[in-house]
Amino acid sequence: MKEQAIQWRGPGFTRVPYEVYSDAPTAQQEQECIFRGATWNYLCLEAELPEAGSYRTTFVGETPVVVVKDADGEIYAFENRCAHRGALIALEKSGRADSFQCVYHAWSYNLQGDLTGVAFEKGVKGQGGMPASFCKEEHGPRKLRIGVYCGLVFGSFSDDVLSIEEYLGDEICQRIERVLHKPVEVIGRFTQALPNNWKLYVENVKDSYHASLLHLFFTTFELNRLSQKGGVIVDESGGNHVSYSMIDKAAADASYQEQGLRSDNDKYRLKDTTVLEGFPEFDDGITLQILSVFPGFVLQQIQNCLAVRQVLPKGEGRSELNWTYLGYVGDTPVQRTVRLKQLNLVGPAGFISMEDGAVGGFVQRGIAGAQDLEAVIEMGGEDTGSADGRAVENSVRGFWKAYRMHMGA
Repeated sequence: MKEQAIQWRGPGFTRVPYEVYSDAPTAQQEQECIFRGATWNYLCLEAELPEAGSYRTTFVGETPVVVVKDADGEIYAFENRCAHRGALIALEKSGRADSFQCVYHAWSYNLQGDLTGVAFEKGVKGQGGMPASFCKEEHGPRKLRIGVYCGLVFGSFSDDVLSIEEYLGDEICQRIERVLHKPVEVIGRFTQALPNNWKLYVENVKDSYHASLLHLFFTTFELNRLSQKGGVIVDESGGNHVSYSMIDKAAADASYQEQGLRSDNDKYRLKDTTVLEGFPEFDDGITLQILSVFPGFVLQQIQNCLAVRQVLPKGEGRSELNWTYLGYVGDTPVQRTVRLKQLNLVGPAGFISMEDGAVGGFVQRGIAGAQDLEAVIEMGGEDTGSADGRAVENSVRGFWKAYRMHMGA
């Protein structure tokens, strides 16, 4: 474990040094200790690998990865890097293959990532070729462990990581099952470039305090207000969380008006209100659930809009957010239309989440000269556990609890 260069004030999690969002050595250490460490990283949906040979390319942190289903029905994942000179093995985002061959020098790999062929391994006309001691079994891209839960495919480079069920914990498992309780299919995708460090977006996801303050749409159309019934669940590690709420017109009060908030504004209207029309789908009354798994996975249910998000670092000051929108296989045409309309709520230009794509950049720019200062995360005190209300920052502090544990800080 490398020594942590950034100094954290105190043993608690209410102060976060701004330097952690821009420090290059820290970003390099995250790749080793978090993304290639004892964590589970979301790779893809099981539904995206429908048959033998189906594959997707993705990343674990900054490391390119291939995820593929073999003829035995099992899912495998390995580094998307040829063992010869380091070129990508698979160039497309998805497809079907019986095997993989690097375009550079035609080294070949099977669907489990084993090196199976070296072009002209024995040379040409008795000249050249690999030495007699060369053994293909000793060369190949690094392989990942695979954990599948409710159709979500996770991968880990670590042999020490807990099983996926233990890593998630009972409460998070139950909340995943709540949404992914039946087969899903992909109904849309976006990739969004974010002008900020990956941790700022993950904090944002875990931050139930900001949701009805930043997002005018949430409050205007009463989809999410802190005065509504809801809560925050944080697992023991701190890294996995759920924030949820229920629309309750009877619970409306003057809280937002009294605070003089920009998000309390009755002058905005929709010309087409059908984007807000949905159908009852969950019998617990929860209309919004945001769930995250450390380090960078998100599962959302906002009304009838279902999606998974994958947060990836792209350097110290940039990140990438992959959105995959879901419908259930048994959706009726009417239900599918509702889901497609509600996709307008989230995504790079979503009525709700458009601001999230901007505010991380506001922070990244705002802290440029403040590396020796720190953020204050004290809403709700110092607790990193679950809470009945949502005007708290428990799950944000929980993220830093998990982060510091993995980083040895």
